[in-house]
Amino acid sequence: MNNRARLVLLSDLRLPIRGAFGPECYPETAVRAVVQRVSRASVAINGKVIGEIGPGLLVMIGVSTSDAEADADYLVEKIAGLRIFEDGDGKMNRSVADVGGAVLAISQFTLFGDVRRGKRPSFDGAARPERARELYEYFVAQIRQCGLRCETGQFQAMMSVSLINQGPVTVLLDSSKLF
Repeated sequence: MNNRARLVLLSDLRLPIRGAFGPECYPETAVRAVVQRVSRASVAINGKVIGEIGPGLLVMIGVSTSDAEADADYLVEKIAGLRIFEDGDGKMNRSVADVGGAVLAISQFTLFGDVRRGKRPSFDGAARPERARELYEYFVAQIRQCGLRCETGQFQAMMSVSLINQGPVTVLLDSSKLF
């Protein structure tokens, strides 16, 4: 018998891969957001700035194939109340509203890029543009209804996003509560 270590791939084991690695870990219904605490952020198209904020949150939002308003509502409530700004004691204890900050919301379907089966992302999990636009616009309207100033990018445009991530602080949110 050879004493050399042998690499065993999960696919060689022929085990049903469930739990943390199975398909149920990636449900079809979940609005996703990458939330970054920023000292400033902007979005430009062809060199022209179309949205800009000072201190606040840069939110990249992706919509999946079967999302509903309830998924967007969950994220709005979470983001509006997210306590990731420091209080007087240097503890993350204040929300974007508490610090008088704003939100820059950018639609980003690539949050649903799936590379589990290769190296080129599949975007099958992302919503069709028409539905994604509806939910993105709904999300923006709900953020504004919370009393927050919300700047936006342009849906389906090639955008240049600039930011200064303060901390850095980055939080991943998912309406199916995976993370």
